[in-house]
Amino acid sequence: MKELINYILQFGSLNQQQIDLISRKATELELHKDDYFSEAGKIARQVGFVIEGITRVCYYNNKGEEITKYFIEEHNLVVDFESFNDEICSSAYVQAVTDCKLIVFSKKDWQELLDTIVGWDKIVHKIISKALMQKVARRSPLVTEDATERYLKFLEIYPTVANRVPLSYIASYLGITQSSLSRIRKNIR
Repeated sequence: MKELINYILQFGSLNQQQIDLISRKATELELHKDDYFSEAGKIARQVGFVIEGITRVCYYNNKGEEITKYFIEEHNLVVDFESFNDEICSSAYVQAVTDCKLIVFSKKDWQELLDTIVGWDKIVHKIISKALMQKVARRSPLVTEDATERYLKFLEIYPTVANRVPLSYIASYLGITQSSLSRIRKNIR
């Protein structure tokens, strides 16, 4: 819980009573590798904070190929916010890539935090803004750089992820085949 509170405090201040309320509303969730946190075609019902492990956001393209959009590692929020907020079906999956421990809030409890804690909406807005900026910064090089540069950038952006997730997910994220990724990795060693 301490990790979550420290994370939130980066975006705004809370008094002890507000921290206690957040702690009471939170529950722990363990996901095993390959379990889904939320699924395409369903409405996201919870907001999570990754304490341990890595999740990924993925979808299937019109050819039926699985595409990894991005990874979410420790000390980050995980939620399909549009689905969660607007109660619409998600177009993507959020899947545990490793065994994960999360702190989660149900829709009802999240709403209660919004209704009760003065400034919670501003804190949430700052967290979402930071996440969106990170997402754009992480995806932009994938459009303009060659495969080797994209992989090197991936290692820079996700230094703790490369050795913890299957190569197929990294290749999918980079938009290359797994055999191309293996060649690139061999050439840069």
